[in-house]
Amino acid sequence: MAASNSAASTSASSSYSARHLSVLEGLEAVRKRPGMYIGSTDSRGLMHCLWEVIDNSVDEALAGHGDAIDVVLHADASVEVRDRARGIPVDIEPKTGLSGVEVVFTKLHAGGKFGSGSYAASGGLHGVGASVVNALSARLDVEVDRDGKTWAMSFHRGEPGVFADADPASPSPDSPFTPFVAGSELRVAGKVAKGVTGTRIRYWADPQIFTRGAGFQADDLVQRARQTAFLVPGLGISIRDERSRADGAADAGGATTETFRYDGGISEFVDFLAPDAPLTDTWRMQGTGTFTETVPVLQENGHMVATEVERECAVDLALRWGTGYETVFRSFVNIIATPKGGTHQAGFEQGLMRFLRTQVEQNARRLKVGANEKLEKEDLLAGLTAVLTVRLAEPQFEGQTKEVLGTPAVRAIVASVVGKELAARFGSPKRDDKAQSALVLEKVVSEMKSRISARAHKETQRRKNALESSSLPAKLVDCRSNDVAQSELFIVEGDSALGTAKLARDSEFQALLPIRGKILNVQKASVSDMLSNAECASIIQVIGAGSGRTFDLEQARYGKVIIMSDADVDGAHIRTLLLTLFYRYMRPMIEEGRIYAAVPPLHRVVVNGAGARKPEVIYTYSEKELHGVLAALKRSNRRYQDPIQRYKGLGEMDADQLAETTMSRNGRTLRRVRVEDADAAARTFELLMGNEVAPRKEFIIAGEGLDRGRIDV
Repeated sequence: MAASNSAASTSASSSYSARHLSVLEGLEAVRKRPGMYIGSTDSRGLMHCLWEVIDNSVDEALAGHGDAIDVVLHADASVEVRDRARGIPVDIEPKTGLSGVEVVFTKLHAGGKFGSGSYAASGGLHGVGASVVNALSARLDVEVDRDGKTWAMSFHRGEPGVFADADPASPSPDSPFTPFVAGSELRVAGKVAKGVTGTRIRYWADPQIFTRGAGFQADDLVQRARQTAFLVPGLGISIRDERSRADGAADAGGATTETFRYDGGISEFVDFLAPDAPLTDTWRMQGTGTFTETVPVLQENGHMVATEVERECAVDLALRWGTGYETVFRSFVNIIATPKGGTHQAGFEQGLMRFLRTQVEQNARRLKVGANEKLEKEDLLAGLTAVLTVRLAEPQFEGQTKEVLGTPAVRAIVASVVGKELAARFGSPKRDDKAQSALVLEKVVSEMKSRISARAHKETQRRKNALESSSLPAKLVDCRSNDVAQSELFIVEGDSALGTAKLARDSEFQALLPIRGKILNVQKASVSDMLSNAECASIIQVIGAGSGRTFDLEQARYGKVIIMSDADVDGAHIRTLLLTLFYRYMRPMIEEGRIYAAVPPLHRVVVNGAGARKPEVIYTYSEKELHGVLAALKRSNRRYQDPIQRYKGLGEMDADQLAETTMSRNGRTLRRVRVEDADAAARTFELLMGNEVAPRKEFIIAGEGLDRGRIDV
């Protein structure tokens, strides 16, 4: 038994040659740290491997070779990618002595995408795509149609060799594998017609690398295929899924096939992505720019020398604004998606911002834009659907997964192209271009004003919350009772009336809040202005139930709120202002009948008593009532003191007089304010003090009988 084991060990060690070391020294690093190259080892990493292979075929199509790519998801968990491009080179590469096929699949950072190679702009920048997929595959078979022959080669976990399949029509990664020892063989598997070229790659992902349950996501593959077809006009991409489908959506052979081909390019892509109705047509913008950068270049002697080279960056952009608010933006570098943006996206936003800000400033008067109102990025992007692609040689990405473009010079080039193309569009004499340009400016300005209003509302809400939670104002003269149903709040006009009311009130249940003159006209003031007004804020604080949508009647601190203003025109004006405040911001108080208006008298008539009888006091509340009382006294030959006292304000009353006529529950008169009254007050106030001038003019003319021509309004 020991002899047998020794013989097996000797055989294994003799078959492990220096050739295996040279092949695997680079790929072993990939197998040890796969996350560095494909991001993860779950389904996401598996799909990344597939996209690396597909991108190689797409790069050929971008270079003008081939117009069709077929992807097949086989039932045995393998995947196959076919193209009809030039085919991988099969001749011997002089530096390594290996065939082009073996170099591509076993050497990291090898390929035709560096320096002045075969591709002016490609997605597979780092030259590790095919070799990484090979390293992470249990088996990879490649067939190349070229030079009238079909060349074939197989690999096992990155190592070239031969699989002994029991049935050549059903290859398997579990078939016995024999690695090449002395030299690799690129075998001839058949013949093809002259001029026929192409590549077919089929591989099985290595279960030692990828997590259990990882699989190819058909939906993601279809989405990526559609996206690529949009980005490469005229390229047809077919996806065939031969795996079993639980929903039964398959053809007679048990497979589903979807094919994508778009000749309109990214203009069609924008129309496909747009989530809303169009506000403008899809605008196509293209341009180029050049820049220089220093890169290491491989010399004939094998040394890398830092060399300054001139690059060209081609920019292709399609965009349109819609009626909605959602932003859809896709950016690509050499048709590779950059979901996290980069310098090209920054350049787009910079160019768009700079141009539209200038346009808004130039049309500020027409657009009604204030000097302090500035466009922000979110204003421009609202409702925008855009696809941006840039093409350049050897772009600098941040990481192998190529999610962020890092080439600094691209930013300025994209910004310049966007600015020039937008200037041409906005300066166009065509009627449609003028109309659509105006719509864009109106939309971005509308978004700006909405953002500013939302921010102001947020600040108002913060101020409001702080107001409602703060302590009561010092000028409140509160009552002692905590019984809400019995308590009353008198809103009095001025400090003079407050002094008299303090002496006239019942301090057990009557509270006083003085206000200075006429409060803010809340009918045409903003919520922010209302809350900033000291008198309005004091009323809201004292009542303690909030305002607007957050008003809670159960939190009100008083059962009655009584407006006690002077019995004159100014008093009526103040009463109307206060009613408007309650109607707009504390309406449940009116609906529940908890708002009242005090009825103070206008006149005090002292009637002389007969003999030893005390003089009689009669209060009247209008001029008409006064004349009626005086007439009745004359008819009965009763004398009264002259002059008759005329109250110009509540402050002119003695405390006893104010208590007797206005504040005492036994003798006062209160008018309960109904919703209809408040509504009428609001309408009247809107008519008299609102922003609309024309209705007020008609009201004055109709009420006073004035000559219309004499009114200059």
